[in-house]
Amino acid sequence: MAFDVDRLLRLWTEPLPGGTAAEAAFRAVYTDPVTVNGAALTAADLVERARALQRTFEEVERQVVSVVEDGARVAVAFRMGGRHVGPLSTAAGLLPPTGRHVELRVVDVLTVTDGRISDVWMVADELGALAVLGAVALVPHP
Repeated sequence: MAFDVDRLLRLWTEPLPGGTAAEAAFRAVYTDPVTVNGAALTAADLVERARALQRTFEEVERQVVSVVEDGARVAVAFRMGGRHVGPLSTAAGLLPPTGRHVELRVVDVLTVTDGRISDVWMVADELGALAVLGAVALVPHP
């Protein structure tokens, strides 16, 4: 049975229900807790992150580039972005809204246990997004 990548991405990009229903929606897709890049996160943590991401972008666009499944592992490469209208959390810090269109290129490697995601290793091209938003620039070589 193929992993439902669209269902996964909808959790992160479409409005979530209020109250405990949002956590239940995440528990249907993820174990609780789930390990993300080595850190244990609860369903409540995931809801908080999803709501923050949804406040970051308007006119959200997402495009699945590639999905590779190998038993309990699923690798998903995708693009996600939109108009940057809320703070964007990056490894370099919080970037205030710019109003510009930005796209994040992301690769998630998921471990699926009993039909739910139990472990995630995620890498995003934040540098490319930061450059598009004018937060970083190349320094000319002397």
